[in-house]
Amino acid sequence: MSSRFINWFKFSSPATFYPLAHRICVISAVIAVVLIAIGLYMSFFVAPTDYKQGEGYRIIFVHVPASWMSMFIYLVMAGWAALGLVFNTRLSAMMAQALAPTGAMFAFLSLWTGSFWGKPMWGTWWVWDARITSELILLFLYLGYMALRSAIDDPRRGDRASAILLLVGVVNVPIIYYSVKWWNTLHQGSTIKMNAESTMDDTMLLAMLIMTLGFWAYSIAVAMSRVRSIILERERSANWVRDLVGGGT
Repeated sequence: MSSRFINWFKFSSPATFYPLAHRICVISAVIAVVLIAIGLYMSFFVAPTDYKQGEGYRIIFVHVPASWMSMFIYLVMAGWAALGLVFNTRLSAMMAQALAPTGAMFAFLSLWTGSFWGKPMWGTWWVWDARITSELILLFLYLGYMALRSAIDDPRRGDRASAILLLVGVVNVPIIYYSVKWWNTLHQGSTIKMNAESTMDDTMLLAMLIMTLGFWAYSIAVAMSRVRSIILERERSANWVRDLVGGGT
């Protein structure tokens, strides 16, 4: 048991994780392409028309998974930040840094597609609804993290400062999730519930879950690709990086 743990712990070293990240990136990218292609086909051609919202509801197959991923990635980043602060591992901060642009993209995609959904349903592109506003705050947290991280030249100080920001911002995630229960909002409640049967058609639910898994695989692939660049940049003075660059691989 202990030897197996030590074997996994070796991947906390950037030098050891670098080649592993490439393999994960390739596999995840293939999975992402397949799942997103299947999910989009099911979303637009297989899932039935909603009896209330008509064809316009189909944007939820992008909107809802993007919203889920924007919250999930932030939690993962906060988890990496906590590990970095507790164990002082360099790779933890690099992983958080690699995930940030993807999380910001999904937060923006959530708000953008939500506006397209809201226009025919509510008659307006934007309302200062509790869930929409808290999702906008999440986007600002992503942007603030990236701005803070790039504003501090010393990597160690930047890691600590941005990690604290991530951990403080975690409080916004449950606010996003429970906002439709805590306040009277225009945003509809959750149709997928952990403690109750889903009110969605099975085909709709399957398409949404496939899209979510596709977005998840995409996030892993992009993060692995990005963390490899971050590792090379931050470890450029290490002998293994000089040997890697010198060897042209």
